[in-house]
Amino acid sequence: DILVDGKVCDCDIVVTCQVGDPVPLQVKLTNWSKHSVGPFALTVMPYQDYQNGVHNYDLQDAITFVGSNTFYIDTVKPTKDSVYFGALLFLYTGDFYLNIKFHEDNCSRELPLSWLCLPSVHIRAMEPVA
Repeated sequence: DILVDGKVCDCDIVVTCQVGDPVPLQVKLTNWSKHSVGPFALTVMPYQDYQNGVHNYDLQDAITFVGSNTFYIDTVKPTKDSVYFGALLFLYTGDFYLNIKFHEDNCSRELPLSWLCLPSVHIRAMEPVA
């Protein structure tokens, strides 16, 4: 589950926010399997989609994180969840997307790390209303 500014997000919803206001972000990982999973690392990567196949991830002048964009999640037991809380600050107007990935953070494995990518979240940063 993904919540941006308290609103549940899916791939069909555009969340609007105001430039200069911190935007709360919540990502919840629920373990529906019969076995414990983890450890994981959760990474949030903002980007702009230029609609021509190019994604711009070089946004350090347009978006900043309040805190870190990577969080480490220990083992999640069956039917339990782990929740990440963070915030983004948009410095300019525009349409932005969040690429949210979970990946295994177990260095003792000999197999390649597996990734679970959630659908991108679409956020529209707008000028503050006067």
